[in-house]
Amino acid sequence: MKTKVFLIILAVIVGVGLFGRPFYIVDETEQVVVTQFGRVIGEPTTNPGLKFKLPFIQQATYFPKNLLEWDGDPGQIPTLEKTYIWVDAFARWKIVDPVKFFQTVENTVSAQGRLDDIIDPAIRNFVTSYSLIETVRQTNREMDTFEVGIGTSTAEQDDQIDKRPRYIVNTGREKITQGILAQAQPKLAPFGIELVDVKIKRINYVEQVQKSVYNRMIAERKQIAEKFRSEGQGEARRILGEKERELKRISSEAYRTAQEIKGKADAESTQLYAEAFGVDPEFYSFTKTLEIYAEALGEQSSLILSTDSEFLRFLKSYKAETSAQ
Repeated sequence: MKTKVFLIILAVIVGVGLFGRPFYIVDETEQVVVTQFGRVIGEPTTNPGLKFKLPFIQQATYFPKNLLEWDGDPGQIPTLEKTYIWVDAFARWKIVDPVKFFQTVENTVSAQGRLDDIIDPAIRNFVTSYSLIETVRQTNREMDTFEVGIGTSTAEQDDQIDKRPRYIVNTGREKITQGILAQAQPKLAPFGIELVDVKIKRINYVEQVQKSVYNRMIAERKQIAEKFRSEGQGEARRILGEKERELKRISSEAYRTAQEIKGKADAESTQLYAEAFGVDPEFYSFTKTLEIYAEALGEQSSLILSTDSEFLRFLKSYKAETSAQ
């Protein structure tokens, strides 16, 4: 009889052990809150290992111990200068007090809703409190994307750079995100949540503003392109002008050289004529007169001259000589 009772008790203990789950395992990335009839019992279990609880009566609720992700929905927010932009942000958070977390939000799904309710307004408050340049830029570092004209001097380039629009960043994007974090964290502490970091993932104009910005960018690109074209045309005219000037210089030098050569040749020929005239002036006069006869008298030429004309002097002398013979 005693043996039978012992076996029954042993069977009950084994059944409770198999179906009541008196043991639970805590992973390194988990923390556990043990509850009894819905009430938290003892301190939360954060150390990994095999743990014990009362079967059937106590329940183990697991919560992640590592960093968790919050990815907000992109929203349309106006900046301080009333420019509407789309802001897409994200955050990292973790459960630092699992008991408070269990008693307030119970699970991570409900926690995401609380994060939406707290972080989104904080982002909106800070974005609307600052101008767009504060949200976009971090420092006042000079931007190196400004384009200058082709062929401009260093002084002209510096003058063009000085004419760029200046934007002064007093706060910057990093301090804005730090302010969002500082504003949201105290509101999440009662839920046992620590907000580790908040960052702005993407900023973009709304569709209406995008169109105006794109049109302005197109107009600026066209203006720059037209400037480059005009500078290119001016450069082409300058090159053509230099070519024409060089051609004229070469032509003038060639003409001068040709005239010099021609002048030297005329001088030599004149000298030769002069020497020939000096040796036999009568023969020179005779040959020149024959050349004039050849040029002036043709087959169809008719001249009426007096008998004492100097032009026919050599013809008359030739006729007289032939008659004498």
